[in-house]
Amino acid sequence: MFKKEFKDIIKVKGGNLLQGEIKPQGSKNEAFQVLAAVLLTDEKVEMRNIPEILDIKNLFEIFEVLGVKIHRIKKGHYLFDAKNITKKKIKSKEFFEKFSKLRGSLMVAGALLARFGIASLPTPGGDKIGIRPISTHIQGFMDLGAYYNHETKEISLNHIISKRITLRDTSVTGTANIILASVLEKDKPHQIEIYNAASEPYIQQLARMLNSMGADIQGAGTNLIEIKSVPKLFGTSHEILPDMLEIGSFISLAVATGDGVLISRARKEHLGEITWETFKELGIKMKETSEGIFVPRHKTFKIQKPDTITGTIRIIQDDVWPKLSPDHLSSIITMLIFSKGITTVKQRMFERRLLFCDTLNQMGSDIIMSHHNEVTVVGNNRERDLIGVKMSSPDIRAGMALLIAALAAKGESEIHNAHQIHRGYENIIQRLKSIGADIE
Repeated sequence: MFKKEFKDIIKVKGGNLLQGEIKPQGSKNEAFQVLAAVLLTDEKVEMRNIPEILDIKNLFEIFEVLGVKIHRIKKGHYLFDAKNITKKKIKSKEFFEKFSKLRGSLMVAGALLARFGIASLPTPGGDKIGIRPISTHIQGFMDLGAYYNHETKEISLNHIISKRITLRDTSVTGTANIILASVLEKDKPHQIEIYNAASEPYIQQLARMLNSMGADIQGAGTNLIEIKSVPKLFGTSHEILPDMLEIGSFISLAVATGDGVLISRARKEHLGEITWETFKELGIKMKETSEGIFVPRHKTFKIQKPDTITGTIRIIQDDVWPKLSPDHLSSIITMLIFSKGITTVKQRMFERRLLFCDTLNQMGSDIIMSHHNEVTVVGNNRERDLIGVKMSSPDIRAGMALLIAALAAKGESEIHNAHQIHRGYENIIQRLKSIGADIE
């Protein structure tokens, strides 16, 4: 397992124009899903482009408690052997405690149910961005035929009932967990249809990997996924896609404080067509090249007016894939501070995610907070500077948004609770230094 020390304070001297090449990490959200699939087989699984971030380090610790052997071939490239997992280890106190501290550990439950018929499902930790119930996961498992003990937080699955499951929410992790739980045969063959399924690239990559292991999954990328059970899954090799959320963060970074930044290996298809067009509607000039996405210096950028007769303010909001992910909004808000125009940003999925805008206003931005999940950003057209302040990162994406603001601001900033940033961004200090940031 990789050994890293994650500091909890980041110090920034802002005002430098950043220039050069920055490479996006492997997708954090995909990594949690495909890593869980490792637990479904007693054969070895090879995986490349794993982001070496704090959340993955914590997941690896959970794996080791379960008895998974992890061999680091080189940075981001690992070999996993899960043949020694036992029910006793799944029921251990140490596993339960570590599981409950990491939201991404939810993915482990579906895989353990499929292979061993038991799992623990305590309410997991993670970002404090609002109510994030696990009811979609629990109900999905129960629809498969599982029994959930609300007192012990244990869930058991003896046999799976062939049926169509309709998800109450289009949950990415809920969809992935049901896929993981239903690919293997328990006592006899079964067929599962997941309706109202999430269609994100993470789900498509999970299905692609499982099919390479011998699973029979059809429809990934649509809202109806069909699964025919198989008696056994085999070892495989898999490469994780570049992180579309980090690509979006780097576009916002390059616009806010860049003097020509190449996001290497990034593609328009990684970001998604609608997200790409959203940046264009906000006046961002960027182009896809053979080397990646290049974002030139933006001395100014003008918000494009909506294509309506009466509309005067551009409105953007999050939605399910293939529309704009809620994880893009925080960095976009920081970028919009420097725009020419006014933009309303609506965060619909997480009711507490925009509270960090108070800190941006302390730095000198003009953001009107209608309520916790809607703000209006009045761009300053670079006619006023932000000023450095001491601040605290409330979650992964807000932390990155505050970091972008600190890099653009005049003077010194300190970001406390910085482990939140390290949870989602690999070697972010070193990578920002490589393009000219004064940061430690």
